[in-house]
Amino acid sequence: MEASFLAAVKISILAIVVIFTVLVILIFTIKLLVKLIPYVAPPPAPPRHQTASSTSSDQDEHVAAITATLAIHLGKSPNEFRIVNISQS
Repeated sequence: MEASFLAAVKISILAIVVIFTVLVILIFTIKLLVKLIPYVAPPPAPPRHQTASSTSSDQDEHVAAITATLAIHLGKSPNEFRIVNISQS
């Protein structure tokens, strides 16, 4: 019993030493790679500009939606009023 317990302790200590040795090697390998190959952030994407045709199309769709909503809310036909100016608050 005594010999098997002592053997188990020796094997456990050996396993712990091996595991920590591998972890230390990994830490230094990662540190070395960080110094040799530093991280470079990718350049920011350029802002996307809308063309004039898509902007006016979007505005037309917004005006149509607002007109329809007002017509339903006021109980009038969309032909009875006209939206002249829309400003964002």
